[in-house]
Amino acid sequence: MSLQEKRTLHIASAILDDGNGRLLLVRKTGTPWFMQAGGKIEPSESAVQALCRELNEELGLNIAETQPEALGTFHAIAANEEQTLLKAELFFLRIAPSISIAAEIDQAIWLTPDEAETFPLAPLTRDHVLPITRKRFGAST
Repeated sequence: MSLQEKRTLHIASAILDDGNGRLLLVRKTGTPWFMQAGGKIEPSESAVQALCRELNEELGLNIAETQPEALGTFHAIAANEEQTLLKAELFFLRIAPSISIAAEIDQAIWLTPDEAETFPLAPLTRDHVLPITRKRFGAST
């Protein structure tokens, strides 16, 4: 199947930063890949609305739509769905490290970018999120 024939999922996800050089990675139930929290954008939603909904469903966070900082649109191969590409609206958000996992999230961990590299990472996380995070964390120290 060529790239043109692959299905594309439009998602919203966030680099969640604890203010101490760590980012939050989540792993969905039944999958090996660690990634950002977030999910599919419904037809009636903006990307930021979808992000706020997903963060509430997955992590119990109540985020105002004005809080996330938009970082842009990124493309990657989907980690958990065969023959699928991601069009990801990526955001940055600093939060307190206390979260409560729910929905399809099986595990959530706070890691430095170096620690994250030792885990099985979704392509979006590996190819886009870690480089962005390293640049942001490097600029703040």
